[in-house]
Amino acid sequence: MEIKITTLSENTAGYGFLGEWGLSILVEADGKKVLMDTGPGMSAAYNAKLLGIDLSAIDDIVLSHGHADHTGGLREILEKCKGASVICHPDLWSAKHVGFGPDNYRSIGAPFTKDELEAICTRLIISREPVSITEHITTTGEIAMISDYEQIDGNLFVKNQDGMEPDALADDLALVIDADFGLVVILGCAHRGMINTLRQAQKITGKENVYAVIGGTHLIFANEERIERTIHDLKEMGIQKLGVSHCTGFGASARLAQEFPGIFFLNNAGTRLTLK
Repeated sequence: MEIKITTLSENTAGYGFLGEWGLSILVEADGKKVLMDTGPGMSAAYNAKLLGIDLSAIDDIVLSHGHADHTGGLREILEKCKGASVICHPDLWSAKHVGFGPDNYRSIGAPFTKDELEAICTRLIISREPVSITEHITTTGEIAMISDYEQIDGNLFVKNQDGMEPDALADDLALVIDADFGLVVILGCAHRGMINTLRQAQKITGKENVYAVIGGTHLIFANEERIERTIHDLKEMGIQKLGVSHCTGFGASARLAQEFPGIFFLNNAGTRLTLK
């Protein structure tokens, strides 16, 4: 199987491309064009045009979770691919906030309601379970918190009728391509842990070999122990390609680059990769 991966939106950008804090990655494989997230605004559509990518050909859009930096570009994308399905978790529309201290919260949720999305979307698939897009492409569904060193940021909250409560980020999911050379996992933010996400990919496919991991790893706030244990587990999995984006952070990126020479790369806006 040949897999083409193009990053349309990311914090950093190659020459001539537009960078925005967020992520959007186009996957072409198994006869489908699947867009993982849409970035925060105009960058995904803008960069797609520069790359000569026809967004109207997109078959499916997977939303990794309900934060605006991964969903804000959805309206503009859907205007160009009106026939695309949108796949997400039911908690995508929870009232997500980030906390900066007592009584100091900022909304960071998806900038559209479920009704608004249904009005502009041909087919909306909402599921807590993995969703099969093709025989070889699936979403992870909800990711179990298995590892004892990965945890969700303590400054992320959901607003309900009683006030603010910690956000469990149950809507956090990833995209998995089961190729003949191994699993290729496309991460959104990996809020529930990169290793937990990879374990879920192994579980739902029944395959152990993780060939490539690309996307946001959410190691930006990770302490040294978490980074070192993540490195240990990635090495045990035999990773051959590690392209980090968005919420990885400079410190973690530098450490991963040291430990995975020839395997690690910075996956920014404009990056194109073919796996086969």
